[in-house]
Amino acid sequence: MQVRQMQVCLNGKRSRAEHPAVPVTAAELAASAAEAVAAGAEAIHMHPRGADGAESLRAADIGAAVAAVRRACPGTPVGVSTGVWITGGDAGARHTAVAGWAGLPAAQRPDYASLNLCEPGSAGLPALLAAAGIATEAGVWSAADTALLDRAEPPAGWLRIMIEILDTPAATAVEAADDVLGQLTAQGITAPVLLHGENESCWLLISRAGALGLPARIGLEDTTGRPDGTPAASNAELVRLGIELWSAAGTP
Repeated sequence: MQVRQMQVCLNGKRSRAEHPAVPVTAAELAASAAEAVAAGAEAIHMHPRGADGAESLRAADIGAAVAAVRRACPGTPVGVSTGVWITGGDAGARHTAVAGWAGLPAAQRPDYASLNLCEPGSAGLPALLAAAGIATEAGVWSAADTALLDRAEPPAGWLRIMIEILDTPAATAVEAADDVLGQLTAQGITAPVLLHGENESCWLLISRAGALGLPARIGLEDTTGRPDGTPAASNAELVRLGIELWSAAGTP
């Protein structure tokens, strides 16, 4: 389930008001994922939605989206979010919803889930996910978050550490990423690392990841625009452009 170059993040919190190609339904997620994988994406991250179009952690919504994407992209790891905002900030409701995933048939269960360590109630989720056969990708937003890695580590270890530089101006994004990387080294963390940003720092950090030989991610969750600022057509186009930039940054 490891990524060498690029993971695709299909939708996140975004709505079609932000970009008309944002996939919402299970069928749309499957179609967008298939195009992104054809463009070179090695893993899929998505935020399944309910019938109302809102992000959902309900087992039925997770299962429907995962099954559709897996049929469209056989052999490609499929992951989902566990963001606590999806349950209105209620960590207990999130725990209950995620516990329900264990009852899903294997074809509907995600391969991995992303967990933001700084969110309340996060420490108990990796073991819960592991019991359902789901790996955990740790979301680290700052150097301070690295202190939480040991407390929440799943029984089989982290699938990877996802360094997420969010709400950070481009001018300081690389420094922020390097601070987290330095702290991981200082703590002796050896799990695989993926690096990404969002919006104005997105493309800069893909280049930084390529220069360091670290995998990155790209998709309409992280940005709706190309490196030149013009609107991207789709997740597939973003993946193609991301891999080109990542590869160019790593070329001597």
